[in-house]
Amino acid sequence: MSAQPETAHAPDLLYSEAEEDLRSAVRSLLTARADAPAVIAATESATPYDQELWASLASGIGAAGLLVPEKLGGQGAGHREAAVVLEELGRGVVPAPYLTSSVVATEVLLALDPLGGPAGELLADLAAGRRTAVLALPFATPPAGARAAMAGGLERTVTTVADAAADVLLVPTAEGLYAVGTAGTGVTVEPLVPLDLTRPLASVTLAGAEGTLLAEAGPAAVAVERGLLSGAGLLASEQLGIAEWCLTETVRHTRERHQFNRPVGSFQALKHRMAQLWLEVVSARAAARNAADALAAGAPDAPLAVAVAQAYCSKVAVHAAEECVQLHGGIGMTWEHPAHLYLKRAKADSTAYGTPGRHHETVARLTELPAP
Repeated sequence: MSAQPETAHAPDLLYSEAEEDLRSAVRSLLTARADAPAVIAATESATPYDQELWASLASGIGAAGLLVPEKLGGQGAGHREAAVVLEELGRGVVPAPYLTSSVVATEVLLALDPLGGPAGELLADLAAGRRTAVLALPFATPPAGARAAMAGGLERTVTTVADAAADVLLVPTAEGLYAVGTAGTGVTVEPLVPLDLTRPLASVTLAGAEGTLLAEAGPAAVAVERGLLSGAGLLASEQLGIAEWCLTETVRHTRERHQFNRPVGSFQALKHRMAQLWLEVVSARAAARNAADALAAGAPDAPLAVAVAQAYCSKVAVHAAEECVQLHGGIGMTWEHPAHLYLKRAKADSTAYGTPGRHHETVARLTELPAP
């Protein structure tokens, strides 16, 4: 008897009522606590992000535990809801360790089946917002590079680690995955000067550091790959938020800005540019929602959906930010206007968890037809 073909996952690209309610709560918080002047001021401070804002987002709203089942101390939601949070964080270019801690590190721990032990304890702390954790890998590491990252030991230096000022580092080694406290001896976190000032990068050096083994090499490699895949997939939602803000703000500005006694947005050349950008943003929304939905459903084609979303959304976010700066004219070049923050975040995001070129290669590999 021949095997029946597996039923393809039918994606749901629409937002549910619960997701829209979550969006409203997150947007209200960010509007009150992380408007453009506050974000610009934060980039000039020595603190990586607003701790009170993070506490309100992580534990007050419960966003940090969206991916964590209720039995493990979380909210029992999923990737679709986490994607909504990232859209809003992208729309405000908010400095917060949500992507690195509440998505990537959390997904790594969830893949270890943490019903008890140190992995479960750490996961409960992350879900409650009591601690943050990051994967000690370069921010540009793609999902396909997870197994290559499982090399060496605890004595190492890792460059360009995003949000490395977290409480815990998840360090992949040839022996397995270790949890290392950043406050412990033998751990040096040296801040770097990033392009995107709203997401700090650092060089992490481990020399004589002590860590807790969370998983052996085999399960650890699978867990790291899952974390990077979710990070890349939901990063597309952050890029969508960036592009949507840039389009909305550009349309608003060109309506209000007058030249030759008429709004500059009424000139045909600018209309065409904004119409093209609108088409790109709509397509980016479909790609980002498809990736989030595939991850939430655990669909077999989730790696393909993630690769497609990243290959497309990265370019759309950069294009939208470039158009935002250009169509704002001289004001778009100033430090006081937030347009430059969106351009820098879009540029930095375009190399996070793999470049668009790497994701194009993944799409080509996953869609290659079998030989006859």
